[in-house]
Amino acid sequence: MTGLRIFGDAVAIITGGASGIGRALSQELCARGAQVVIADIDGDDAETLAAQLRAAGRRATARRVDVTDFADVTALVDATLAQHGRIDYYFNNAGIGAAGEMADYSRAAWDRVIAVNVSGVAYGVQCVYPAMLRQGFGHIINTASMAGLMSSPGMGSYTLSKHAVVGLSKALRGEAHARGVRVSAFCPGVIRTPIITGGRHGVLIPHIPEAEQRRTFVELFEQLRPLDPDVFARKALDRVARNQAIIIVPGWWRLLWWTERWFPALAWFLARRAFEANRGRFQPATAQGSGAGVAK
Repeated sequence: MTGLRIFGDAVAIITGGASGIGRALSQELCARGAQVVIADIDGDDAETLAAQLRAAGRRATARRVDVTDFADVTALVDATLAQHGRIDYYFNNAGIGAAGEMADYSRAAWDRVIAVNVSGVAYGVQCVYPAMLRQGFGHIINTASMAGLMSSPGMGSYTLSKHAVVGLSKALRGEAHARGVRVSAFCPGVIRTPIITGGRHGVLIPHIPEAEQRRTFVELFEQLRPLDPDVFARKALDRVARNQAIIIVPGWWRLLWWTERWFPALAWFLARRAFEANRGRFQPATAQGSGAGVAK
């Protein structure tokens, strides 16, 4: 068996592969010659995308997968190995976002974000990493966020989960290097995906009309110059090919990361001011839970 393929004839699994960043990665990987397994909790959407790619002469299959179900993730990895005999790339991409004050969260909101964004990533690693060790190669790419590198008040549970993903990725990269497996973390800035409008699978803030929330999210995120997901996929995959550890796209977000690292007091001040300037958009404070998100 040959080593890791970049990217022609590679076998790649993308969780959350039917929408947003996952959809763009699926399309770009296919365009670069990979065989793609689109894994998504929305099985019909995954199959529709796979069919469109096959009609364009690409190689793609679909599978409904709930990343919070360990058996589902195990079956995804086993079925891919049975069909293709190898896994070159595993994009641990499924996730949901969350916004709002932590004082207003419900336990259900915490549990949901942690289950998808933390346990879902851990399950992916636990299932695919041993298989990659056995074959002697592979690349695991975990989708985190700039919220995994920065102070992000107003996004407490999301920030917790994405810091966890970055930490896991750094630790696993250290362990896996000598054994032939690569590990990277995507830390995108704001990407123009359904998460901007709240998404299908997240938990919206109670007691505030849904249409109003979605309009608010758009207004806030538009201030941060969202990047088209197709552009993100192209740039991010170029960095995957170079085996970068932390992949930040768009590149200008590195300025904020450097500020966080070198001038933490300034970063905390700026983050606090930004939150306080916008906190009124997410009132009333009597809301019992908060969050908005979508599988990426």
